[in-house]
Amino acid sequence: MPSTKTLLITGVSSGFGRALAQEALAAGHTVVGTVRTLQARQDFEALSSHAAIGRVLDVTDFDAIDGVVAQIEAIVGPIDVLVNNAGYGHEGTMEESPLSAMRRQFDVNVFGAVAMIKAVLPHMRARRRGHILNITSMGGHITLPGITYYCGSKFALEGISEALGKEVAALGISVTAVAPGSFRTDWAGRSMARTPRSIPDYDAIFNPIRKAREEVSGKQLGDPAKAARAMLAAISAHQPPAHLLLGSDALRLVRSKMAALEREIEAWEAVTVSTDG
Repeated sequence: MPSTKTLLITGVSSGFGRALAQEALAAGHTVVGTVRTLQARQDFEALSSHAAIGRVLDVTDFDAIDGVVAQIEAIVGPIDVLVNNAGYGHEGTMEESPLSAMRRQFDVNVFGAVAMIKAVLPHMRARRRGHILNITSMGGHITLPGITYYCGSKFALEGISEALGKEVAALGISVTAVAPGSFRTDWAGRSMARTPRSIPDYDAIFNPIRKAREEVSGKQLGDPAKAARAMLAAISAHQPPAHLLLGSDALRLVRSKMAALEREIEAWEAVTVSTDG
């Protein structure tokens, strides 16, 4: 893959998408960024007169995606890297949250990402090169009560990324699932969709977690610019990782989860193997 690349990043208006776009532009790459309004497109293209190219696209407009990708390939050039960044968080316990909220969460976080991959993949496969980065979350490895639908969507994207990576590795295409911990983005602010509370039985488990999340919002340890530079390092690596955790909190919590899982597997090992034969 060339050292100077063309990146297609979904959701470049703010957060990780904006940070990655800015760092990639600074490194000399061309960035095609998707946004949802004409004004956002103008704001994005103002970052660089020649290398920042905006496209208005909602990743849940599945019928429009193939055409947008084909146009980028024809006009801008080959897409070297697809970054599925567009997504949001849903807050609410499962019992309180309607199925419509889950469908919307999966439409954006999972189906939108898959639709983008399916549009880009034939071009990468024909060239026998390419890299797909799916921005997941430490919530795709560990869970917290009150963000059940969100964790479900990120677990799904982690699994899809890993399996896809095995399908396309021999075709010269890499897939990396990037799982950030807590960063100074607007994920827990205005970007989060919240289902109204209605069942007092969940107050004891839910309220302290919501309070802690609101208190730390905007003051998280993670720096989005440093996350962007870490993603660029993965993109330029000769052997990119299949999974990349970002942030010391993600590292600590995922390691703790893995250790607890190992202990549970060992505790139930006799029952597990008793089902053979």
